[in-house]
Amino acid sequence: MCLRHRSAIGPEEEEVELSAQVTIRNAELLNREINQSLSSLFKLFPSVIMKQKKTVRNQARKDSPGGNAAIKSEKKTEGNSFFSWLLVLALLGAWLSVGVMWFDLVDYNSVVGALGGVYDADGDGDFDVEDAKVLLGLTEKPVMVASSENPLGEKELHEETLPGENKESISHSPHGSTYDAEPSLEFTTEESRPANQISPELPPATQPVPTSVSTPESIIETTEFTEEPTVESKEEKEAKKKKPKLLNKFDKTIKSEINAAEKLRKKGKIEESLHAFEALVQKFPQSPRCRYGKAQAEDDLAEKMRSNEMLLKAVNSYREVAELPDVPHDLIKATLKRRADRQQFLGRTRGSLATLEKLVQIFPEDVSLKNDLGVAHLLLGDNKSAKRIYEEVLARAPHDGFAKVHYGFILKSENKIAESIPYLREGLETGEPGTDDGRFYFHLGDALQRTGDKSAYDWYEAGHRRGHFASVWQRSLYNVPGLRAQPWWTAEETGYTVLVKMLERNWLTIRDEALSVLDGTSGQFSPEDENLRETGDWGQFTLWQQGRKVADSCRHVPKTCGLLERYPEATSCKRGQIKFSVMQVGTHVWPHTGPTNCRLRMHLGLVIPSKGCRIRCTNQTREWEEGKVLIFDDSFEHEVWQEAESYRLIFIVDVWHPELTQLQRQTLSPI
Repeated sequence: MCLRHRSAIGPEEEEVELSAQVTIRNAELLNREINQSLSSLFKLFPSVIMKQKKTVRNQARKDSPGGNAAIKSEKKTEGNSFFSWLLVLALLGAWLSVGVMWFDLVDYNSVVGALGGVYDADGDGDFDVEDAKVLLGLTEKPVMVASSENPLGEKELHEETLPGENKESISHSPHGSTYDAEPSLEFTTEESRPANQISPELPPATQPVPTSVSTPESIIETTEFTEEPTVESKEEKEAKKKKPKLLNKFDKTIKSEINAAEKLRKKGKIEESLHAFEALVQKFPQSPRCRYGKAQAEDDLAEKMRSNEMLLKAVNSYREVAELPDVPHDLIKATLKRRADRQQFLGRTRGSLATLEKLVQIFPEDVSLKNDLGVAHLLLGDNKSAKRIYEEVLARAPHDGFAKVHYGFILKSENKIAESIPYLREGLETGEPGTDDGRFYFHLGDALQRTGDKSAYDWYEAGHRRGHFASVWQRSLYNVPGLRAQPWWTAEETGYTVLVKMLERNWLTIRDEALSVLDGTSGQFSPEDENLRETGDWGQFTLWQQGRKVADSCRHVPKTCGLLERYPEATSCKRGQIKFSVMQVGTHVWPHTGPTNCRLRMHLGLVIPSKGCRIRCTNQTREWEEGKVLIFDDSFEHEVWQEAESYRLIFIVDVWHPELTQLQRQTLSPI
């Protein structure tokens, strides 16, 4: 036989030799695991084995006078037979495993996933001695700590809240405008929440449902469709059943080490899990699954610590995973989706957009990724690109509910009211994930109102039942639960009587300064641009916005601003404005609601025609008076008509809702 020197071995033979070494190592590890498992299992059954042996001996004594000899002979035979079969089974198991690993005879992940779902009694992701103990009733099934295992549905990080703060209910809606406005047709990221998260209900409004609302039967018909299960295609069912493959060929050889680190993460031992995965990454730097585990552990630790710095580390680790060679497609998708989500949470919207664009390039057939990309464009205010993407999605998947509601949302922002209605309605009717959002109920109802369709209130009622609105009337989306809710208020009910008396006492001074701005520099009044007017002209001159003084404006009306400086309930209101509002003849403002229940709105009449000017809030209509203050909660539906023969001028002062604590006033985000 001729032996070749190692240097003469070609690359193909060297690869075969290396693979053989890996296979032998895997067989040794597997054989060791089998022996350990069998040894542990034997410890579970000593009493059963001894009981069986005693029964055999007793029976032998009864049947044969020479019982002792028979028992010894039987014991010897039994022992030899038992351990012979045990040895054969162990060897067969080991070599069968080698064959499976070497020739890829079985989809290992699928088999383990299927068995784990049935026999994984202790929730650690595999079947082992601990599972046997649970199934035999020797130990109790542990309660697992929630983790971010599912890359497509993990827990969201929330912004930091101070002790004692009453958390705000936000339905991932857009900010309110500078004007007397409904939630705007823009996507924003003030809070990181799932698009379909339901806000906790506010207290019911004190006013009755409008008489124009359809019958309860019609409302039930409208809301029931959202709860009906959608008919799934065969492909969708198969996709749900298919477990994602996160291990490449090399990662399968170190699966036991990965599982040990992952088990720590699942059990909530995040720091230990992170150390374990860091050690694995250092040991196996080209392992995608080890680095992905490290990223997940950093992600979990960021949530635990409420640390954006740690979350940024996770974002970078997710990027490193996708850049490694030989990364399974399912792992690339899970990694980049999570990275885009975490980037969005950190406010890195453009980075999130770039990640999603990369995902769409890799998986061009995945409609859900295109839908996410469309949302990213909307968050950047690029409605044109978002519209193009949703048109592509609907051309390929015409019944996609997510694409429909977002496309309808864009059409309405373009003031294509009638065109937006079928997309919004049909999208909501699908009940698909991402469609159950207060914005879509809000804007569908608004579009229907503007076309004179009274079924708008059916949709408002449906939104209320889904938890998006406090009531059919009160449809604000940025809310703090538990605040008193009523459309009209008196000065005494607000507790701001000193402010109200000051405004009414100084109304002439305030009026004269407003008229000087209106007459001398009418260009200072900006036109309303939130698409709230059906007809007419409506301008506003702002002195405070989101709790900040507009110095340039106050230079024109110094006395008015000086009067207000002493009233922090108004000047510090980050969710409101202080402004003059002029409305010309022939103006009609559509029914609408403000963005939040955290403020009340005061209207001081300055120049009020004798007839033709009125405001409706819910089902009560009132008129302004010069020198008098009206107070209402603009989170309730309201509507304005200016049918007089001359302009109407009022002074608007927003104040914090009186039931908000000082801590809440300090920590609530601006609108």
